[in-house]
Amino acid sequence: MATIFQTIFYQPILNLLVFLYNIIPGQDIGLAIILMTVVIKLILLPLSKQSIKSQKALQELQPKIEEIKKKHANKEEQGRAMMQLYKQEKVNPFSSCLPLLVQLPFLWAVFRVFRDGLNNHSLNYVYSFISRPEAINSVSLGLVDLAKPNAVLAVLAGLAQFWQAKMMTTKRPEVRANGAKDEDMMAVMNKQMLYFMPVLTVVIGLSFPGGLTLYWFVTTLLTALQQLYLFKKKEKAIEVK
Repeated sequence: MATIFQTIFYQPILNLLVFLYNIIPGQDIGLAIILMTVVIKLILLPLSKQSIKSQKALQELQPKIEEIKKKHANKEEQGRAMMQLYKQEKVNPFSSCLPLLVQLPFLWAVFRVFRDGLNNHSLNYVYSFISRPEAINSVSLGLVDLAKPNAVLAVLAGLAQFWQAKMMTTKRPEVRANGAKDEDMMAVMNKQMLYFMPVLTVVIGLSFPGGLTLYWFVTTLLTALQQLYLFKKKEKAIEVK
């Protein structure tokens, strides 16, 4: 299994990064990471699009789901009513998770590339048809050493995570019923998660090499921009109707 992972995911991503590093004027590793992130994002674009649409659909259904929970005390009745709701609204509750699971091997491969470092050992996996540099300079723009943790990049990744999550929650329609304590609890939990995930992103980012944090930041930023585009597109389609 480890050999399959290395052949299908690790080596192609490592070689893509080395290839981009070679062709970029000045051989800047930071620019190579940004370009690599864009390429990976384009490859996974259909999956990412499906995941965003599914998450958005589930968010919009949440008020109706809360109503079902209030109406049906029995768990089995709740389950049947929810499945009926999903069928009625043509929403698959698992479709938002599947694209994320498919992306995990790519994320782990990128993590491995930066965790192991772009040293002589890892460069042994460069394909024969790609020019193998003697060494890769980890300093980007002559200022930032991406082999070491970087606080600025960690904070930027956290801010991008917050923007992405905030965009999803603020567009959720709010429906409340009299005496709905469940909704109050759900609202508190959602608000906590809205701030918890960005903080966690910053904390984890402070322990990662700067190159990996840069990849994380650019990926999250591109996902947030994709969300913004899809939401604006949907709003225009609704206005036209």
